[in-house]
Amino acid sequence: KVAGRYSFVYVYEDGEWKINHHHSSIMPEGIVTAEPITEKEVRGLFNLWNDALATKDPKQVANRYSKAGVLLPTVSDVPRTDYPGIVDYFTNFLKLEPQGEIESGNIIIGTNWAQDAGIYEFTLGANGAKVKGRYTFVYVFEDGEWKISQHHSSVMPEGNKPQAISEEEVKNLFQLWNSALA
Repeated sequence: KVAGRYSFVYVYEDGEWKINHHHSSIMPEGIVTAEPITEKEVRGLFNLWNDALATKDPKQVANRYSKAGVLLPTVSDVPRTDYPGIVDYFTNFLKLEPQGEIESGNIIIGTNWAQDAGIYEFTLGANGAKVKGRYTFVYVFEDGEWKISQHHSSVMPEGNKPQAISEEEVKNLFQLWNSALA
């Protein structure tokens, strides 16, 4: 169903009523218009989210997500598909005092949506650790604001590969073990 407005002007002609003029149009509030956004503004949406992280308030972070937002987080196996779930995730994650920086990304802009996907790195203020990950943010224009519709974050798989150990390190570990037995 589409709400519309209309008008008819009738004339009596040749013994019957006929339409002389007709107008119909969709109601103005039913027209979806494109909300313009630039690549720089899309990247600025990440900064708004990152600033929300700095508040250490999980509700402020969750407020950056759309009503039907989906978060597939870095350090949880549980997809977060509602506001309470997103708040719950950030209640724990914010204890690490994360601050992110985008290293590289690719932005795509559509009508009332934008996507930013790439590589970012978090510095965890609680312990100084750095964690590099892949990200995707899909933003939608909702209720007059750009919100995160989908957010996927994962640790770089290459970071989980075992590191080679030298023969000298093996000998030193053996000596350490051997000394512990004495």
